Amino acid sequence: MTGRRRTLQRSTFLPRFLRSTGHVRAAALAAGALTAVASLTAGCGVVPGVTGGSGDDPIVVMTWAPVGTAATNKPGMPAFARAYARWVNAKGGISGHKLTVLTCNDHNDAVSAAACARRAVKEKAVAVVGSYSQHSDAFFPHLEGAGIPYIGGFGVTTPEFTSPLSYPVNGGQPALLAGLGTMLADSCTGPVALVRPDTIAGDALPPMLDAGLKARGHDRAEDQRAAEDSTEYSAQADKALRAATGGTAGSSRKGCVVPALGDRNGTFMDSFRRSRADYPSVNTGSVLGSVDQTVIDASGGASGPYEGAYVTGWYPVASDKRWDGMKKVISESAFSDTSIDPSDTGVQTTWIAYNVLRQAVESLGDGEVSADTVRGALNGGGKFTTGGLTPTLRWKFTNRLAAVGFPRLSNAEVTVQQVRKGRLVAARKGFVDVTETMENADLG
Repeated sequence: MTGRRRTLQRSTFLPRFLRSTGHVRAAALAAGALTAVASLTAGCGVVPGVTGGSGDDPIVVMTWAPVGTAATNKPGMPAFARAYARWVNAKGGISGHKLTVLTCNDHNDAVSAAACARRAVKEKAVAVVGSYSQHSDAFFPHLEGAGIPYIGGFGVTTPEFTSPLSYPVNGGQPALLAGLGTMLADSCTGPVALVRPDTIAGDALPPMLDAGLKARGHDRAEDQRAAEDSTEYSAQADKALRAATGGTAGSSRKGCVVPALGDRNGTFMDSFRRSRADYPSVNTGSVLGSVDQTVIDASGGASGPYEGAYVTGWYPVASDKRWDGMKKVISESAFSDTSIDPSDTGVQTTWIAYNVLRQAVESLGDGEVSADTVRGALNGGGKFTTGGLTPTLRWKFTNRLAAVGFPRLSNAEVTVQQVRKGRLVAARKGFVDVTETMENADLG
């Protein structure tokens, strides 16, 4: 993310499908913003209220993610979306409709993220599916103005769990950090240091890690910010190691360092490994999305700094048979696209999101497929299954986590994995529900 903004990302645009539901005060507060959006869309020749498929018309959707940037990149997400379209169309489409997938590079900046959203509106997409962006304040206003649902975002920004247009399939970074905190509280007898991006998305991480630590009687973590696009982290690694040992080289205190830097985790761990010799007792822990098997292999496998580390994820390990359907799509339709890694949580999230889309479209029968009807299917109280990869999904406008700012977060369950002999394996069977832990987070 370019620049430094200390305000929380919040969408202030009132969706058109709520304008006549009695939210008078909200409508008044949003009137100026809506006028601005109306002016912008009119100037671009974009008409809100799009449709994307009636009769046998194709269903148009979009998937976006950053590709080729200096920070976090998720090329596998749009690549898998294209493969999924080829695969499902070879089988007759969805309910007889051909699926047209548009992809867009958000370049990790707000201008490009907004441009992707405007294109989705212009191309009459019925949904944005399985996408990653840190710039929800830039793209949600356009989706909300057109009533386009956002299904299965990666979960890195607050509006993904607050916007009525958002249908998250996982608990995002907040759930991962809350779950990790509960594990580290038991395994780290010394201090915990969190190294995270100096971004708005990164600002949401410390309270959730602290909530997990506090739930098991551990002191809160030391919060250390780092540039998301740095090429080396020697100073940050040394600072984190000193924090985890109380500042004493050679200390036997079993502290922990938690890097949560996305694609830059590998870069951080290169610096960490060089500095760790003076702090042999320090362990690590992290979250999927920042760590996967390829990162573990690149850092030395069983002899590397991740050995023994706990890693929380949203889904079962990549070797689980429940991923066989996704792997079949990759083997049959990816055409050896090396950007699609079945162990990548971005690819996994996209697979789950497209399964939700398919179920929503199929529930419409022979009816029109549009942004309005897809959104209606998602809001209609139906239950969406994912083959056991997540709990059954169902979105409401309020839930237990609404009190801590996450009214759309319907899945607060995480998996716990551990690096053993250089391999990322399940540390516990099934899912761990961190709803109560997140409810007790101190969000200031």
